[in-house]
Amino acid sequence: MAVDEEERLARAALTRIADPGDETVGGWLRERAPRDVVREILAGVPLPGASERRMAGYRIRAGVLDPGADLAAVAALGGRFVCPGDADWPAQLDDLGAASPYGLWVRGRPKLRMWALRSVAVVGARACTDYGAHMAARLGAGLAEAGWVVVSGAAYGVDGAAHRGALSAAGATIAVLACGADVPYPPGHADLISRIAEQGLVIGELPPGSHPTRSRFVLRNRVIAALTRGTVVVEAQHRSGSLITARCARELGRLTMGVPGPCTSGLSAGVHELLRNEAALVTDAAEVVEMVGRIGGDLAPERRGPVLPRDLLEAAATRVLEALPAQGGAGVEQIARASATGKDDTLGRLYELQALGFVERDGARWKLTRCTQDRAVPRAE
Repeated sequence: MAVDEEERLARAALTRIADPGDETVGGWLRERAPRDVVREILAGVPLPGASERRMAGYRIRAGVLDPGADLAAVAALGGRFVCPGDADWPAQLDDLGAASPYGLWVRGRPKLRMWALRSVAVVGARACTDYGAHMAARLGAGLAEAGWVVVSGAAYGVDGAAHRGALSAAGATIAVLACGADVPYPPGHADLISRIAEQGLVIGELPPGSHPTRSRFVLRNRVIAALTRGTVVVEAQHRSGSLITARCARELGRLTMGVPGPCTSGLSAGVHELLRNEAALVTDAAEVVEMVGRIGGDLAPERRGPVLPRDLLEAAATRVLEALPAQGGAGVEQIARASATGKDDTLGRLYELQALGFVERDGARWKLTRCTQDRAVPRAE
């Protein structure tokens, strides 16, 4: 059922009255209609669980409300305000309970709900290393090519690299901001955020014109965690907002993953701690997709070293080949004894190996070719 205009205005008003994730307000919304919550705050009615001081703070913010102007401002940017109950609302955000967003301010044309159904968060250090930026961009591009939506916070470092990786592959990406969806933050990523708004989605809990604070970055992380199927941390120190995102994801029953880095790097210390305790190790997009995708249907390719020509030989031919001495040659009977193979079968295998270029005949003796000798592994005595 569509959200009526009165409820939309009330929820838009609440994004100015209360901070994101305010569980007191979230608890009221479970028992009261949004319009009633706003009306009681404006009337100074004490609400359960809120101190006088907190109610006074709500009323101060409520004194300058103009939710209609906020809705018009985001609409002028081609955006919208998405509420619980809208067809475009991602239901997985309801897993946050009383800390669920009152609504989301959205810029971009794609359907948020549909994109969020197949999304992965890629987060990490702002002051990342070249390795971290490379891995984030590689993951972003690989996930996009596999048809997954890359979600991050548009910050410097890993976030920006992940977004750019997805865009470079003409893929889908969502930026979750800790400010108004119309505020380019950080300023150095103004062009990136504008590009994401054109090709993907830029979303935030705060109304137009709102600027970020330290606490709002932390609160933003819970939205990233809840919105996506899983969270990948590329680089993070022990005290990092990225680890908060990963732990929130785990608490919500989402998958947590980490990309290992050098053991000597402090920027990977937090990721390694995460890997030791609660996360899966991943090294590329295929492994991430295997974790978050269909069980048995999105498996990463088997990892193995290069296939050598001798790996393709039958077991009997391999035994005969390994029976030849590394230097010099040997007769058929000597090779047969060493390989525990009949003389006639040994001779047949030797001719087969000769045709494949592994051995050559020198009179009555057989020996390894020069190429095979160069690649021979010394046998234990």
